[in-house]
Amino acid sequence: MVNLNALETLVAASLVLLLGQQILKRSSLLRAYSIPEPVTGGLLVALLVFALREAAHIEVRFDTMQQAPLMLAFFATIGLNADLASLKAGGKSLMVFLVVVVGQLVMQDALGIVLAKVLGLDPLVGLLGGSITLSGGHGTGAAWSKVFAERHGLASATEIAIACATFGLVLGGLVGGPVARHLIARHRLSASTATEETTAVGFEEPKAVRLITPEAFIETLALVAVCIVAGSALGDWMNGTAFELPTFVCVLFIGVILRNVLSLLGWYQVFERAVALMGNVSLALFLAMALMSLRLWDLAALALPVLVILVVQALAIAAYAMFITFRVMGRNYDAAVLAAGHCGFGLGATPTAIANMQAVTARFGPSHLAFLVVPMVGAFFIDIANAIVIKLFLLLPLYN
Repeated sequence: MVNLNALETLVAASLVLLLGQQILKRSSLLRAYSIPEPVTGGLLVALLVFALREAAHIEVRFDTMQQAPLMLAFFATIGLNADLASLKAGGKSLMVFLVVVVGQLVMQDALGIVLAKVLGLDPLVGLLGGSITLSGGHGTGAAWSKVFAERHGLASATEIAIACATFGLVLGGLVGGPVARHLIARHRLSASTATEETTAVGFEEPKAVRLITPEAFIETLALVAVCIVAGSALGDWMNGTAFELPTFVCVLFIGVILRNVLSLLGWYQVFERAVALMGNVSLALFLAMALMSLRLWDLAALALPVLVILVVQALAIAAYAMFITFRVMGRNYDAAVLAAGHCGFGLGATPTAIANMQAVTARFGPSHLAFLVVPMVGAFFIDIANAIVIKLFLLLPLYN
């Protein structure tokens, strides 16, 4: 047994990012398909850890206590970067994309239930292999699996949920880039076909040089800390009520309120370059830590029928992004980038969606609309919509 403490895990995550950078520099294939650096390096380390466990019986355990704060810091920066005037400008696209996402949630759960019935499984397993884990992630999967185990007697519900969410996280980082590349090549799209302004802003280009001062960085760090503390307190206060939301959604909400109230009162103007810098660093470290610590043996232990459900779900999301998301959102470059992001949070999580889009825009050019719409829908609205869709499916007379 090899145990890495929190500091050693942070060092390992940093090295994973450097490893991903070096691999992408040397692999034209991975660059062509816009595979994010954290996914490349993280999966390679996860495979190495898996090989050590299976071949040499050496288990490596990471202390991922910093993973949650990094994720919350990332969502805080999304909130602080959300100017309500800009959100208003993209309001129509945001609402259209939300409708597209709701359709995807319904598709996932319907497909999961149908496949479960065909394969002779409990329909609840199909729901766990649907939007609960693929769009909801580990947190939503853990919560609903507890309900399924206690109220419906579904054996191994927690293990199934964790394995499904892990599988989705891996596929979410691998599918988005190729989908966008296919759409861009097939329809001969470029950034100039979607927007006149081509200067990257915010999260669009994580490697861009950003001129900031120590004072601005400290001020931004203070704002992020306030968002995390206040958002966590709000989440705890709402816990157990009808308005219960994941903590990261509350943190993002506090960030939106803080940024716009301070601006409205004329007290402080958020320095977006510092916010983008901190957000990109938090995102990269979070994804590297999440992927390198994947328990791939949980995926290897998946029963074949559940694995079939997940593979079909991955293919379905890719097809949905290409034939529904892309077409409904305008059949242009922005729509192709949105399709990559949709694959990210439709199979994994919002951070994966952002990483997918960053990999695409770094190669093909910026997409302001995608980076405006996807973070808000993927981080805020999708959890509310997903909860409603899941509860509606549970009303069907299919379960014991």
